[in-house]
Amino acid sequence: MMGSEGTRIGVYVDSENIRYNGGYAMRYDVLRRFAVRDGGKILRLNTYMAVDGERMKVDREYRERIRGYQQAVRDLGWKIIEKPVRWFVDEEGNRVSKANADLDLAVDVMLQSERLDQVLLVSGDGDFLQVVRALQNKGCRVEVLAFRNVSRELQHEADAFYSGYLIPGLLPTRENRLAWGEVGSRIRGVCSRWEAERGFGFIRFLGEISPRLWITDTRQEESPYGSAFVHISDLPRDLDTDDLPSRDVIFEFDLEPSETEKGGFVARRCTIVHRYDGRSAGVTRLSERGMGEAFPSGNGDTTLEEA
Repeated sequence: MMGSEGTRIGVYVDSENIRYNGGYAMRYDVLRRFAVRDGGKILRLNTYMAVDGERMKVDREYRERIRGYQQAVRDLGWKIIEKPVRWFVDEEGNRVSKANADLDLAVDVMLQSERLDQVLLVSGDGDFLQVVRALQNKGCRVEVLAFRNVSRELQHEADAFYSGYLIPGLLPTRENRLAWGEVGSRIRGVCSRWEAERGFGFIRFLGEISPRLWITDTRQEESPYGSAFVHISDLPRDLDTDDLPSRDVIFEFDLEPSETEKGGFVARRCTIVHRYDGRSAGVTRLSERGMGEAFPSGNGDTTLEEA
């Protein structure tokens, strides 16, 4: 089924979960390209978005911003399922909002899976664990993509888990005006090798969206991955290097040319944007706004600011 042009694919985005867990500026055009990297056929592109109906009635700016953003997403081929925001007063008298699309998404994907071979679930919510199992029991391959606060059980149950931080172009890096993978660009990767006694290692990064993600050995010509040398002096000072190498530690770094190896790369000014191992050592706390606005596509015509 993998790699077949006849593979029928459905993509389901838990927008609120992604938005508040690291994927505020996720690009829907890149997500769509990633879903069909093996040459499959898209049958469903569903994204579940919260909308404050009360505010829509009284706040013209909010209403125009929401509708403009939704139209931009629709122009990319996505179906938007609105989930109304509900307001409650908590025990301390504070007015709080809630908009949970879990049930709607779960029902839709189960009903629509009859005509799907593969599902890409974009959420880190562990409540979808049973949904993933049910889809697999029906013969669907289930992939999960998320950023922060990802259920470990969900990662392990999926046929494949992808960190959204590592997909080229899916989430803009701070102040990056160069294309992902170009010399001088700021990209993300994981430490695949670490020489503790010598104080250096290598960071592996995905150079392009490719159907050959399984070829992780950067020495192979068909591998879509690259490798950058990193010295301990370019790592965060409070990082315990005993934790390396690790696929759970996501580095962001400047990609510079090597002075000693022709065609090689060096990772400079490394920061840690997230750790999937639950630890916080070395993690840089970045504002979601600092990552750029929530562009549905790369043209920057429409943005969605937090309500």
